[in-house]
Amino acid sequence: MRRSSCLLALLVLLAAGDAARGAADAVRVPVGFRVEVYARGLVRPTALAWGPGGSLYATQEGGAVVRVKPRKVIASGFASPLGLVWADDGALFVSARGTLWRVAGGSRRALVRNLPYGRHQQDNVILHGGRLYFGSGSTCDACRGKSRYSATVLSVKPGGGGLRIVAQELRNPFGLAVDPATGKLYATINERDELGQGEPADTVVEVRDGRRFGWPACWPSYKRKRLVGSCRGVTPPLAYLEPHSSADGLAVYRGESFPAAYRGNLFVAEWGEYLARRHGRKLTRVVLRPGRPAAVSTFATGFDHPIAVTVDQRGALLVADYGRGVVYRIQARGKR
Repeated sequence: MRRSSCLLALLVLLAAGDAARGAADAVRVPVGFRVEVYARGLVRPTALAWGPGGSLYATQEGGAVVRVKPRKVIASGFASPLGLVWADDGALFVSARGTLWRVAGGSRRALVRNLPYGRHQQDNVILHGGRLYFGSGSTCDACRGKSRYSATVLSVKPGGGGLRIVAQELRNPFGLAVDPATGKLYATINERDELGQGEPADTVVEVRDGRRFGWPACWPSYKRKRLVGSCRGVTPPLAYLEPHSSADGLAVYRGESFPAAYRGNLFVAEWGEYLARRHGRKLTRVVLRPGRPAAVSTFATGFDHPIAVTVDQRGALLVADYGRGVVYRIQARGKR
């Protein structure tokens, strides 16, 4: 009986190893890089963030916040959480449908509540310059929202209060990331529908106080690589991504383990249905070029539904796959 139990345990371990290798083999990366499974068994992960002790945490669509390794649910009951960030004092902030939450000392409170949501909701949240920043998507595809907080990037003090609109006229600002070298704040935008399969581009923009990005009267043409419509006073995007690609998670690479040409690049998770039919769901590399649109290229393919991206302490990219419940780790070959 004991021998049978040991054999069964060994078979389970071998099967798990084969499944992990299979999941890693599904993802294609450039020559000179390798991919491995960092963690598996998540349930529709939506965002990643580093927390206390250097542990990685994730939100799950069903409402939980989990420590990824070793797995532990640390909070639950959020309505479709799409963003999380830890403060240095140990407080956790979670953006969910209509609310930005603060979790600390075993209790939670709504830092901002009654925010508009509908077709989109509140998205990624980050800390930057002593304040919280988070996206607040539009309630519709192309209309004037009833709330001034719709289709914006918002900012609030970590202790509450001081809510303000940073930038506006962004249909769905999903991914947010700060370049630690420059302090610049970037966002990915899911642009409008109903303009055909080939238009408009999804975009990456630089968020600054007072900027307007044109939605819904002005939109970024993928074919022309410029703004079209009523665009007076509108800030153009930095990057034109493929139409309807659902540009979501965003990371700025400042690690030391990728080749030097990658430093300062942006990486975007894209998974839109139209994109999947053409090229597969992928991780896109964005090389910023002052004064002209960024150079955009495919970096990795073969995901089911990539949605969140971050950089680990050793300079590897971590990509959460919503569909497979896997976190992938992409590293340069020869690096740990």
